[in-house]
Amino acid sequence: MRLFDISLFLKRFPIKRAKEELLQISEIKEAGYEAFLNVKKAEIVNYHLKHNSFYQSKVNGDYKNWDSLPVLKKTDYQIPLQERLSKDFSEKSVYLNKTSGSSGNPIRFAKDRYCHAITWAYHMERFGWFGIDFNTSLQARYYGIPLDTIENKTVQLKDFLANRHRFSILDLSEKALDEMLEVYKKKPFDYINGYTSSIVLFAKYLRGKNIVLKGVCPSLKVCIVTSEMLFEDDKNLLEKQLGVPVVNEYGCSEVGVIAFTNPEGEWEVDSKTLFMEILDENDNPLPLGKEGRIVITSLHNKAHPFIRYEIGDYGALSEKSTSKKPILKKLLGRTNDFAILPSGKKAAGMTFYVITKKIMEESGNIKEFKVIQSKIDTFEINYVSEEALTEEKKQFIAKILEQFLEPELTFIFHRKERLDRTVSGKLKQFVSLVDQ
Repeated sequence: MRLFDISLFLKRFPIKRAKEELLQISEIKEAGYEAFLNVKKAEIVNYHLKHNSFYQSKVNGDYKNWDSLPVLKKTDYQIPLQERLSKDFSEKSVYLNKTSGSSGNPIRFAKDRYCHAITWAYHMERFGWFGIDFNTSLQARYYGIPLDTIENKTVQLKDFLANRHRFSILDLSEKALDEMLEVYKKKPFDYINGYTSSIVLFAKYLRGKNIVLKGVCPSLKVCIVTSEMLFEDDKNLLEKQLGVPVVNEYGCSEVGVIAFTNPEGEWEVDSKTLFMEILDENDNPLPLGKEGRIVITSLHNKAHPFIRYEIGDYGALSEKSTSKKPILKKLLGRTNDFAILPSGKKAAGMTFYVITKKIMEESGNIKEFKVIQSKIDTFEINYVSEEALTEEKKQFIAKILEQFLEPELTFIFHRKERLDRTVSGKLKQFVSLVDQ
């Protein structure tokens, strides 16, 4: 029984029609794809200029061409949702969700039912690249578990309909990991899906036990990580200890999957339901290969405008990109994840984290860690390890980091039993508490 498709249909999400449109889009040749995108972009802009007073106020009659449209930030959406919905849509007639709030205040948003269906259809198509069928494939799920009773029951029902076994990632102790391994011995999982840091921690546990997971769970086909940065050494660790390919999914709740590793190992951007731009600080398009702000347009959402929407990340498109097959070359992290130093120098938080990660893992048995800039000259490094770092190792790490950043900084190390995560279970690897 195709429970997942049926559940979407019963919620009045037209999944069959959405799948049919995706197939039609797939048949468009590269030579005609830019023209197709231009039509879709014009359609969604004209729709919202006619039916959405919120978007009308943002454009303010100044629509000459695509580049003249405003780039909208999260702060633009900090008004009640009802004031942002298009005419003839209400909160009862749409799919509702909210952002995590990791980059500030969370925003509630909406998708019309067809837009939500085509988001799911695209998701299912990409997972299908690796032999995963949402209706039949059993998922080992690494996401948070709501503590609220009603929300918890809702999630359990969703997991049942989607054929998922959810592991708690709020407890990743040795005992919990032992119990997790026992589940893999009993259940025929087809794939792993969830937050990168939790799955990496499980892989480190497997390395310590000298276990390759596919040897324990032969049905396993692929691991799909999402929501957090995937670094090359972590990817290598995962592939070695899980014994399956590792796929990197990049997306956001507002628009869905943005980029997904294809079978050729490229980070392919969704060009069927989205349009991605890389812009400089003055909202000008950047050439392929250049790093800038990621700006997304949802091509199907008529209930709520996400048009030239700055999602808060920096990245670059590959020089190999085409209109039909854009390739994400790199993802640099959030625009607000910078370390501001006493000299005025700015260091990208993710770059800083990568350097710290390399030094920390070479200097001790570090399972995971989190960097917090608590003052302009002070960084606190919370880490989980089997053995505490010696003072000599701490001084060595601090010296290397000062060479990368600047002299006369303070580094404070805190060994923890576990790291603080968001309510959903996500680990934010670098946090600055300094007013930027």
